[in-house]
Amino acid sequence: MAAISASLVKELRERTGLGMMECKKALTEANGDIEQAIDDLRKNAGLKSAKKAGRVAAEGAILARVSEDGRVAVMLEVNSETDFVARDENFKNFANEVANKILDTKNEDIAVVMEGELEEARVQLVQKIGENISVRRAAVVEAPQDGIVGAYVHGDRIGTITVLKGGNADVARDIAMHVAAINPAVARPEDMPQEILDKEKAIILAQPDMAGKPAEIAEKMVQGRLKKYLAENSLVNQPFVKDPNTSVAEYAKTAGGEVLSFLRFEVGEGIEKEEVDFAKEVMEQARRS
Repeated sequence: MAAISASLVKELRERTGLGMMECKKALTEANGDIEQAIDDLRKNAGLKSAKKAGRVAAEGAILARVSEDGRVAVMLEVNSETDFVARDENFKNFANEVANKILDTKNEDIAVVMEGELEEARVQLVQKIGENISVRRAAVVEAPQDGIVGAYVHGDRIGTITVLKGGNADVARDIAMHVAAINPAVARPEDMPQEILDKEKAIILAQPDMAGKPAEIAEKMVQGRLKKYLAENSLVNQPFVKDPNTSVAEYAKTAGGEVLSFLRFEVGEGIEKEEVDFAKEVMEQARRS
């Protein structure tokens, strides 16, 4: 029997839109012949799923879970083609099953998590609902021995996890809510990537009031504005959303906590959605008729 390479599985996935395990099984049964595997897939119910998988699934839901001891949090994005399907109970039940397994196994590798029954359930859901359903990404976040995690999901569209050293569950969740609302760039000023600072510096130097300034004066102005930029975009320095007179760092400190990091998911972020010009489409159809 021919060895089934990862690249062969990847090619079949791209050509059919089916799940990894289903593609690997088809290739194994076809002894590595990708064209035979496609022909075989056309003979079973998997083809219905494959036809729909070509459509962009950029809607869906974000789910989050926190372990009973408050030291592990997981977050998951499951996508559908429409927000209508994302509200369907069958979709929600499936997404909950995946999230629970991720928390149970502490495994964020989607291919491994979906292997077996969950992948079969996904294919059956696609066939039942009539839309492409995909499990896009997952994250497992653990707090240090003396820390705690918090999670918050807003309207199934935005999910956040925060990690604190010390503190308590309520404070961690409150700060997670802040992250969902304000969307900071980094947790601390020192976490800001240098390339972003360089870009911001270039923008500042190009501003009209910098023209003709002596180098030392310009540099002082740049550093002052960069400091303000970092304060506005760093979680710990932002005014806490529930009490603007207190910074997030100060709020955490009231419970003996210190913010270490955060994670934020938003449904469909980074997915290139297909833009359809319906007027153009109708005109083209009219010309062909």
